[in-house]
Amino acid sequence: PNQFDLLAERRFAPFFWTQFLGAGNDNIYKNALVIFVAFHAATLTTLDPNALVNVAGAVFIAPFVLLSATAGQLADKFEKSRLIRWIKLFEIAIMVVGFAGFWQRDLTLLFTALALLGVHSTLFGPVKYAILPQQLKPDELIGGNGLVEMGTFVAILLGTIIGGLVVAVEGGGPVAAGTVALIVAVAGYLVSRGIPAMPAVDPGLALNWNPFSETWKNLAVARGNRVVWLSMLGISWFWFYGATFLAQFAGFSRDSLGGNEHVVTFLLA
Repeated sequence: PNQFDLLAERRFAPFFWTQFLGAGNDNIYKNALVIFVAFHAATLTTLDPNALVNVAGAVFIAPFVLLSATAGQLADKFEKSRLIRWIKLFEIAIMVVGFAGFWQRDLTLLFTALALLGVHSTLFGPVKYAILPQQLKPDELIGGNGLVEMGTFVAILLGTIIGGLVVAVEGGGPVAAGTVALIVAVAGYLVSRGIPAMPAVDPGLALNWNPFSETWKNLAVARGNRVVWLSMLGISWFWFYGATFLAQFAGFSRDSLGGNEHVVTFLLA
């Protein structure tokens, strides 16, 4: 009768909080890295900080472009609760690399972790959308989807604010940001252990490991349904425009407003 009742049920709640923590951690790490690069890159590299901030966005998004179709195959072929737990363990390993990058102030390690975090989110995306039809009744799907989207955007906001505030702490801010991201990753794995098992949709699926041909095949299928195709274009434009706009906040705050890291966080919030 009320979509919020789903938050008290095991078939939904562990997945919801796993997704919430994952989305939050993406933005804790990503925003901490962006602010760290924008305000401290001059001491680490001769490259332009504004260019590095935009490169960071591209590094995070590239796996979504290349691997989403392949990730969709994995979501169909394997049992989803186990797949999610493996993905969450992968996130912990990524955050160890990210922590080392902040500890050593090493841009190579930081950007490697960011790229791997993009791979992690790409792998989780299809599972996130495919799990609900298996776990919820048809009349619960709209409410369940609404909760997941609401949770995603609240997590993005909180993660962005936390990452920005923690990395700006004088002295040990970057290391603290890496520590927080690692703790959240571990919490996400622990919560994911409560997700109930569900049968694989297509265990006999023959995986196509060529990301280009698989992506093209998926696009061809989508173009065959006008509603699906237009929805994909609309969603893609939304995220493209938003990511492009938000990537400029760090440089805008520093160069045009004369502000510090907290101004960036305020604008993002």
